[in-house]
Amino acid sequence: MLQPHRGSLPLKMDAFHFDEIVKVTKVDADGKKYDKVSRIEAESNGGETSMQLDINSELYPMKRKELYRMVISTTLNMDGSAVTSYPPEGKSLADKFEYIVHGLVYKVSMDASGPAKKVVVYVSFGGLQLMLKSDPLKVHKFKLDQKLFLLLRKMVK
Repeated sequence: MLQPHRGSLPLKMDAFHFDEIVKVTKVDADGKKYDKVSRIEAESNGGETSMQLDINSELYPMKRKELYRMVISTTLNMDGSAVTSYPPEGKSLADKFEYIVHGLVYKVSMDASGPAKKVVVYVSFGGLQLMLKSDPLKVHKFKLDQKLFLLLRKMVK
């Protein structure tokens, strides 16, 4: 059974837009384009959510077949309140994750090309991109021009 890398998270879940265990399926599938950036492709355990994510591979290398907990949240504060300073005062989500980036939702669209309709959410983290494709019910909280934190933590067996 998989266990979180460091402790569980007693926090307000309504700030979370996404909270899943994802498995990396590909790293730099189209070749490495930048020295310090890798584009990973991953999917949720059930396969209903897929994504492409650019990461700073020098700071946080990710490998194919590894599992990660991925959270996308509006805040880093455990009580769900807005972040007013960085680093946040007191305990925060930042204490529980290994890789954290802050970005902006710049596009939300519908993809009806497959058997089931999916919503595609695009987020930019200072040039590093996320494309998240999932069931509309799983990504209904994402709104255009919304500021979000993406947090990753490697899962260990």
